[in-house]
Amino acid sequence: MLEQKYKLENANSFELKDIFECGQCFRWNKQEDESYTGVFGKNVLNVKKEGKDVIFKGICEKDIKPVVEDYFDLKRDYEQIKKQLSNIDNNMKKSILYGQGIRILNQDLWETIISFIISANNNIPRIKGIIERLSKNYGDEINYNGKIYYTFPTPEQLKDVTVEEYRKLGLGFRDIRLYETTHMILNKEIDLEKMQNNPNTIEVREQLLKLSGVGPKVADCILLFSTLKRFEVFPIDVWVRRVMNDLYIKQQDETKVSKKQIEKIAKEKFGDLAGLAQQYLFYWRREA
Repeated sequence: MLEQKYKLENANSFELKDIFECGQCFRWNKQEDESYTGVFGKNVLNVKKEGKDVIFKGICEKDIKPVVEDYFDLKRDYEQIKKQLSNIDNNMKKSILYGQGIRILNQDLWETIISFIISANNNIPRIKGIIERLSKNYGDEINYNGKIYYTFPTPEQLKDVTVEEYRKLGLGFRDIRLYETTHMILNKEIDLEKMQNNPNTIEVREQLLKLSGVGPKVADCILLFSTLKRFEVFPIDVWVRRVMNDLYIKQQDETKVSKKQIEKIAKEKFGDLAGLAQQYLFYWRREA
């Protein structure tokens, strides 16, 4: 594979920190020059902002332009989405102003499933470390710019990995979950291709919930952040509960706020853009 380069001129809704540090991905790392380098599929890319332009360069399996357009969701009009959400209320307007460069990546479904199983009750540095060790041990090498990077391992590459071997990577209680989910997918108990082609979000969510280690929040993250791209889902964690309670529910004890209450408000206020609204609110509340 040869090194390639692509320049996106006058990029709207594209800020590196907003995209790579909003909690949706774990394989992008900030460099000394403020750019970010990451691995996805069989690609290693460095992404840098130069004024209003975005420069993508690195090793790509296919032609770099369509790869970048697909992964970074460049054909979607985020300016229109932000305008629509900003009209809902001042809270949304403020959160969008803070995270105006967010784009939801089209991440590989299999990788997103495993990454968010690893993310359960975990922190981002630790999640990134586990995923890196998993990739280094079982993925393929890619040499870029004098450094070795590793692809995320396929289900086939993990088929002989034992629970004990996962434990050595620091997975903790997630070791058995990773093992079980991998084998459910290898045995076609859950068919990722069928899931990808099923337009019924409720059915797809039910399938995801059958996987070991996938609860409601992890299922919603997979639905939102993978190539499934279901913007109507609203993942709820401690930060989302807090911001929704502070802004809309105003219960004195936020721990008493139910998931159903939050989902009802999200559906009524944000409709089919609930997942994007969640990202702006979550990022704003956690970072600011």
